[in-house]
Amino acid sequence: MSVVKINVLTVPAEQRETLEQRFAARAGAVEGSDGFEWFELLRPVEGTDTYLVYTRWRSEEDFQRWMAGRAQAAHGGAEGEKPRPAATDATLWSFEVVQQAAPRQD
Repeated sequence: MSVVKINVLTVPAEQRETLEQRFAARAGAVEGSDGFEWFELLRPVEGTDTYLVYTRWRSEEDFQRWMAGRAQAAHGGAEGEKPRPAATDATLWSFEVVQQAAPRQD
């Protein structure tokens, strides 16, 4: 079964637009990666400053390969001046998909 990685980002209100623009600018950075299945950036709507970055992978190995390679470039790992992070804190949650459902095709 697939694995899900959720990056939990604490983003102050004044940095929300910056974070969203950075994700929009990197669109396509992960989509061509072997084993990549899904991405969503989830904006908080009430009472929290926590964004969720949801990715789904075919396997833990596929995710680790991406982290070791292309993720470095996607997250500013290249040499040179790096912009200040928009998030003040980040935590990575990991899950295995044990059940799933999709809409019925009637």
